[in-house]
Amino acid sequence: MDNEPAKPGRRSRNAATIHDVAKHSGVSPMTVSRVINGETNVREETRQKVLASVAALNYAPSTSARALAAREDTQIAVLYTNPSTSYLNEILIGALTQTGHYGCRLTIAKCEGLDEAVETVEDLAAAGIDGFLLPAPISNSNRVALALDRVNLPSVGIAAAQQPPGRTTIAVDDHAAAFAMTTRLVELGHTRIGFIKGHPNNRASDFRTEGFYAAMNAAGLDVDVDLVVQGYFDYHSGFDAAAVLLGRPDRPTAIFASNDDMAAGVLANAHSFGVHVPAELTVVGFDDTTTATTVWPELTTVRQPTIQMASQAVDLLLLQIRAKRTGATFEPRREVRDFEIIERQTSAPAPKV
Repeated sequence: MDNEPAKPGRRSRNAATIHDVAKHSGVSPMTVSRVINGETNVREETRQKVLASVAALNYAPSTSARALAAREDTQIAVLYTNPSTSYLNEILIGALTQTGHYGCRLTIAKCEGLDEAVETVEDLAAAGIDGFLLPAPISNSNRVALALDRVNLPSVGIAAAQQPPGRTTIAVDDHAAAFAMTTRLVELGHTRIGFIKGHPNNRASDFRTEGFYAAMNAAGLDVDVDLVVQGYFDYHSGFDAAAVLLGRPDRPTAIFASNDDMAAGVLANAHSFGVHVPAELTVVGFDDTTTATTVWPELTTVRQPTIQMASQAVDLLLLQIRAKRTGATFEPRREVRDFEIIERQTSAPAPKV
């Protein structure tokens, strides 16, 4: 008998996804999910538009995955402690769309820190949760991984900068992405570049900082440590960091913030300093959340496919839940997704002195 669990949601490289259908029909992935699942709270005009897109793209929902989730009452929990609201929203869009597609129940639990995350794992395990989705920084925690081992429950870490022993994770290469963005700034002629670090409790912050330093060194440029400022992955810390950087007499010509929320804070403070973006100051971020296109000017940033990573994390978690139920073997894995530099309106060549 084959020991390998079926792989729900596994598609060929060119197969249409629920996100493709949503884009084609001009609606949200959640609306597509409602139509596919036959829910009644959708306008008939919208339903027909979505069904037309399904037909045009030859989209085929994964019936095996739906059967897997529906065979038993599957309950999944998201534990989060990330201060970035826009980033969390993308995690939830991916998770809610995919669990709704499969008929799973999703519990969302906020934790103030790792101690509370460990307690929440134990409490939810006792309440019958089947597995956990763990956005960063919880996804990087060995303590949380040990707690999951104690309660014998599977998990998938989302945007995990490292892979705790025995745990499955999905992420982009933060070091390589920060290296690529810094290199792009150097190509634009910037040599005096400010950098805003992410929250110190998030391992991704370290890798992004290291990628920045590595790219500067590779370009033969010295890093002015006075231009490297601590942030906390939220808007206000980006605003405050910008005050430090822009208040200097020899201010940088570019600022690389470790996420979009902090970059938005930089943009706001640049306006208050009377510094024109991008003519006098280039500002770039990381993540490509909805914040990147709701600020003005629209933000140049590193795109990591957060919604898709969260969706795939549900697939990977269901594989583990099935393996546990059937006694099959599931080997922990680390999935690394591609990143992309998205250039919009906040980046330009360095101003001439």
